[in-house]
Amino acid sequence: QVQLVESGGGLVQAGGSLRLSCAASRNFKSINVMGWYRQAPGKQRELVASITSGGRTNYADSVKGRFTIARDNAKNTVDLQMNSLKRGDTAVYYCIVQGVYRVFRSDYWGQGTQVTVSS
Repeated sequence: QVQLVESGGGLVQAGGSLRLSCAASRNFKSINVMGWYRQAPGKQRELVASITSGGRTNYADSVKGRFTIARDNAKNTVDLQMNSLKRGDTAVYYCIVQGVYRVFRSDYWGQGTQVTVSS
């Protein structure tokens, strides 16, 4: 059984910072991509940022220059540093891991962590 444990969400004022962390269980055979999605009320889930095992990153245009994603391959962790937060960043943030647990590569999701940015 794989587990993704997220932490770091909360309430912050606009302009503030938060750091999200996600720890994937150590029983993955391999992990390719780790990342973060978010879903605001009434909106579709969208990619925020992702990072490959080789360190290649991808960001949504709306967060470029404000968010930074980083991972520790040895620990199976991925962090999202969020700076200059805006009210539009309010959403439930989900960690995603694309990896091989038993045989096939699949996507695994965390339970989600709420980020609320107040004015």
